[in-house]
Amino acid sequence: MKKTAIGESFARVDALEKVTGKAHYSGDLIAPDMLFMKILFAERPHARVKKIQTAPAEAAEGVVAVYTAKDVPVNEYGLQIPDQPVFCGPGSSKPYTDIVRFVGDQVAAVVAETEAQAEAAVRLIQVEYEDLPILPDPLTALKSGAPVLHPDRGSDNICVHYKIRKGSITSGFEQAAVIVEDVYQTPVQEHAYLQPEAGLAYIDEAGLIAVEAAGQWTHADRETIAHALGLPDEKIRVIYPAIGGAFGGREDLSIQIPLALAAWKLQRPVKIVWSRRESIIGHGKRHAVSIKAKWGATQDGKLIAAEQELIGDGGAYMYTSNKVLGNSAITSTGPYFIPNVKTDVYGVYTNNIPGAAFRGFGAPQALFMAELQMDKLAEKLGMDPVEFRLKNALRKGDTLGVGTPTPDPTSVAECIEAARAKFGWKPKKKMAKKKNYAPIVTGRGFAAGFKNVGFSFGYQENCWAKVELHGRGKIERAVVHHAGAEVGQGTHTVMVQMAAHALGVPAELIELKTSDTATQGNPGSASASRLTFMAGNAIKGAAEAALEKWQAEERPAVAEFKYLAPRTTPFDKETGFSTPNFQYAYAAQAVEVEIDTETGHLRVTRIVCADDVGKAINPDLVIGQIEGAIVQAHGYAVMEEFKTKNGVTLTDRFSTYLIPTVLDIPEKVESELLEIEDPNGPWGARGVGEIPYLPVAPAIAAAIHDATGVWINEFPFTPERILRALGKIK
Repeated sequence: MKKTAIGESFARVDALEKVTGKAHYSGDLIAPDMLFMKILFAERPHARVKKIQTAPAEAAEGVVAVYTAKDVPVNEYGLQIPDQPVFCGPGSSKPYTDIVRFVGDQVAAVVAETEAQAEAAVRLIQVEYEDLPILPDPLTALKSGAPVLHPDRGSDNICVHYKIRKGSITSGFEQAAVIVEDVYQTPVQEHAYLQPEAGLAYIDEAGLIAVEAAGQWTHADRETIAHALGLPDEKIRVIYPAIGGAFGGREDLSIQIPLALAAWKLQRPVKIVWSRRESIIGHGKRHAVSIKAKWGATQDGKLIAAEQELIGDGGAYMYTSNKVLGNSAITSTGPYFIPNVKTDVYGVYTNNIPGAAFRGFGAPQALFMAELQMDKLAEKLGMDPVEFRLKNALRKGDTLGVGTPTPDPTSVAECIEAARAKFGWKPKKKMAKKKNYAPIVTGRGFAAGFKNVGFSFGYQENCWAKVELHGRGKIERAVVHHAGAEVGQGTHTVMVQMAAHALGVPAELIELKTSDTATQGNPGSASASRLTFMAGNAIKGAAEAALEKWQAEERPAVAEFKYLAPRTTPFDKETGFSTPNFQYAYAAQAVEVEIDTETGHLRVTRIVCADDVGKAINPDLVIGQIEGAIVQAHGYAVMEEFKTKNGVTLTDRFSTYLIPTVLDIPEKVESELLEIEDPNGPWGARGVGEIPYLPVAPAIAAAIHDATGVWINEFPFTPERILRALGKIK
């Protein structure tokens, strides 16, 4: 790298090591005298563990130790609330930890000299279960008399309930000339990151319990591990090696606590690598959400009222359901001004795999409903759907459903106009519903979306960085310390670019030290489309402070900086009134599809995506994020079907849970970057990682309707579902 300015497409700093295989991922790690761990999963959705016999496993060849609930000092963990046992079973001082609540609950861990020995021994553990009634879905869990999964946390299975009350919903519908009422269902999605859960734990040279495993927030991982072991945070060290994808799925822990427990007790390194099946059944998924919606508009095409109820399947434990579904509440009115709003959002405990963070974080589910409601209202009014969106798009000073305006700049209208222009969208004459279909039909659709940048609901967003400047007469080396996770998105590359730009030195002089809680302050999570925004401000602040010391001839010049984002506020419990986020980002998309009406097969032939990124620090990386988000959202919309029956996962391998190959993805993706500077962003930048994901499913749904005349309110849009909608199969 020779350039120092932001806005240039520098090569990734981690590219060479990753393409040559030199980069060490969690599963590649080895240590002298290393042991291997295997986990015994419950493999049943709801049961009481009455008795565990570990003696046969303990006597097996090569076995060094077997751990159960009785061995965990504080047998609980959780990113938001500690409602999940580390191990389910008797012997724990924590109440209700003898209950397994989903198939991936962990019951015991075996540590042996080899991986094969650990795997053989784990099958020898004998567990006596008392099966309990299963709650396979939220509606069952909400019924009167349903068993309560967490009796220590409430008298029912509702884990989240948010209300939004703005204006008068009754008066709003009285003024409406057209009203659309409908029901929608969005599915579970598996993260399908390339690298399964894996890690290595050991005692480091300072006597700390070190855990090297992929994650998204080093310091949150450390805090959670320390809590379960009953130790101070400072006794735990978390290091991130190379990370093979995350998408939100690594926010919640999986193997870290059992590894740390074993390394601590045995004083030897311990390693684990999950199989793909273990990864699928043992870790969280995108929330399935059921939605009822009623929207109204005036005759001149102004939205006047929106009422909706969203019920999210939280699964067995909280994970981040409270935050995910909070985002669903905010985005459930779309990026539009609606004066009268009534929203209820529920998260419900069930015996399914927990609902977790996933790219988009609650917005894809809510926006699927909101954007289809917009299309259906436009159709009833005889308006072009793009013009209808522009007429109602949020503008400066307009209030969200929560009653407060979006921070400046509010650029959804600019995104809509840019996508319309690049696509070449022209209004169509009203078309009658189709009954007789040609073998191949084509259609087009449009959708917009928005989502928060950064953490929400009153959390004081912050991010730490340190910069060291070394040299004599001039800066010869600059060391940047930042613990933010590189999960494949290019964060470390843009950190180097931003540091070089802030210091005014060539990028080759930047040495980046990352992701180690023993030497670095808290970066916050690689989530919420926040890391470029937050890390950029932190690095910029540290660089400026270090330069001041350098100019005062302090050698080396070392400065730390903690960036604090603008404050936010939580929902009012009764009205939802709040300033929940300090910024939002916006996108709009137009798509073309081709449908074979004989087979039901759908091809997305073109997607145009316009995103306001504030400032593209590295344009190629931004476009990569857009294309990656669209491909992942296309899988969600068209083919990924996660199936369960009574809490048991049926699609627990990639042979049954299908994700797109290179032959399945959209044929053409065109990115349009808008750079409307964010006044608080580093050099004007906002987040982009999640935003292009949001409009894909509703845009495809609109294109299916344009091609066939039918609305499909549930996806993925598999051939079977399309043929059923066309009336060709039952």
